[in-house]
Order: sequence, then C-alpha cells, then structure tokens
Amino acid sequence: QAHRGSVRPFVNFNAKHDAEILHKAMKGFGTDEDVILMLLAARSNDQRQQIKAAYKKAYGKDLVSVLKSELGGLLESLIVALMTPPTSYDASQLHMALKGVGTDDEVLIEILASRTGEQIKEIIKVYKKEFGGKLEKDVCGDTSGDYQKLLVILLQGSREEGVDEGKIEKDAKDLYAAGEGKFGTDEEKFITILGNRSAEHLRAVFDAYRKLSGSDIEDSIKGETTGNLENLLLAVGKTPGTDDDTLMRIMVSRSEADMLDIRASFKKMYGASLYSTIQEDTSGDYQKALLYLCGGND
Repeated sequence: QAHRGSVRPFVNFNAKHDAEILHKAMKGFGTDEDVILMLLAARSNDQRQQIKAAYKKAYGKDLVSVLKSELGGLLESLIVALMTPPTSYDASQLHMALKGVGTDDEVLIEILASRTGEQIKEIIKVYKKEFGGKLEKDVCGDTSGDYQKLLVILLQGSREEGVDEGKIEKDAKDLYAAGEGKFGTDEEKFITILGNRSAEHLRAVFDAYRKLSGSDIEDSIKGETTGNLENLLLAVGKTPGTDDDTLMRIMVSRSEADMLDIRASFKKMYGASLYSTIQEDTSGDYQKALLYLCGGND
C-alpha cells in the first residue's frame, strides 16, 4: 500500500539529539515555539515516544509536562495531542465525548467510522485500562436505534481490510435495492454493508452505485435517513468538517495515515485546499504547526 500520510518517520532519527534540541528550546527566558513545532511535526508518533523517553533519561522530567508549562492555548493542545500514542488519544477523545454533558456524536462518528478493526480492538483495551469502563456499554448507554446498531457493529472491530473485487457489484445492487429501489428504506442492509466493509471498498461500491442508479449514494442516504444515523452512514466512506477540535483531531490522527486522501477529498468537497482553509481559519504558531502536518498546498 502506497504511503498516503503527510508525516513520515524522520530518516536520520536520533532521539537523544532531538531531546537536547527541545530542552534548549525551552531553557531560560522565552520558549522557541518554532523549533518545538517544526521538530515534533516532522517526527512520527512512534519517534515522539522515543524522544519522550530520551528526554526523561537525560533531564529527569516528563517532556509532556514541560511542554504544557511552556506552551498555551491551541498550540499546547495540539502539541500534547501529537505527543500522545494514537490509541490513547482516540480512547480519551471517546471518553470525553461520552462522559461530558450530552454526547459529542461527531467524535464518536469520526473515530469509530475511520479506524481499522485492529485499531478499534486496541482502543477498547486502552479505554478499559485508562477509564475502567467498557466502551461498547458506554456507547450503548448514550445512543439508540439504528445509529446505535451501526456503532456496535463498528465496535466489533471486524471491519474488513482492503477491497473485495467480488463483492463490489453485489454490494452496490443490495444498497440500491435497500434504498431507492423500493418504498421505505431497509436500514439493516445499509448498516450491515457499511459497518463491515473497509473505507476503500466502500468507495468502490459507491462508484458502482453511481453507475447503477445514476445518483450518488450520499444523496440517497440524505434522502432516506436523518440525524446521527445519516452522519455516521456518510462518515464511513468519507472525511469531516473544520471546527478547531475536529481539525486538530483529524490533523493529529490522520497525518501519518491518509492526509493526502483527506486533502484531495477536502478540495473536491469545498472547492478550496485544506492548506488555504487552515491559513484562513487559524493563526500564529498553531496555524504553523497545522500547516506542517498538512504537508502542502493543493
């Protein structure tokens, strides 16, 4: 599989050397934010964990605590997120989404619809370890109906990997029959297919659906369903919006995975590049860090 992330492991990586650079950037008066954000945005999450260990070994302090004391605002939140192992980051985002006042369905939808089966299984383990609860039980306590059913399917972590050529046509026909083909929608069919296939596979199915029915499946989903179920069905095959929290989550969690695809579909959906949108919607060091993670203008 070709590399679709904008952040790759740094080639001549030296954790001890990086820890020294960060230490110097935070020593004495003032903090060199530029050095910090340039360095961390150019390292993979795994490398950042090694820098954290090297920093502790050299200076006897926790790097994340030191960064928190030196930085503030959105930049601090972004850097702390970059320093968090991906699974812990997802687990804590889900925990906040479920435990706050009301449920942040956007977060549930975005994370559960875009992670692989393996990642979901890891998230469930970390969630239990860090928050002492069962993720599925907490999700079920806060959701209902077909929306809940689809989340539960995604939480089984059995979503297929890759594209199954043999199933594309059949899936497209089944979805057509379940939706527009008749009066009323067979949600079960939608849920089963969309909950168990990979995002790449679904993109192929959506193309086949377009050829078959002459319309976009997105339109048919919007026409036949509403609210959280609609948003979740749409999210299983695509990318989300840009308020600060969402933007930060996406830039952090997708920079190593599929940022190039996100940039392409963003441009297609909004007619402007993600890079130029970040330039317009954000400012200062926070903006600089996001632009590094974005990796380029389209």
